[in-house]
Amino acid sequence: MSFLSRNISPLDRTLRVSGGVLLVVLAATEIIGRWGYIGVVPLLTGVIGTCPLYSLFGFSTCPRARR
Repeated sequence: MSFLSRNISPLDRTLRVSGGVLLVVLAATEIIGRWGYIGVVPLLTGVIGTCPLYSLFGFSTCPRARR
């Protein structure tokens, strides 16, 4: 499995993007502290479709990568 191969399923991607956007919006509106900007990480991994930690541990939620 390549380091940048797609390893996130569509459901996982949707949850990552939604959660990331939610955290960034809450941080930008100062409802939660600056730590909310950590939502950029799941947002980017969801948009790109690959998670470096999944690659590091050889894990995948993408059905195509399980073959």
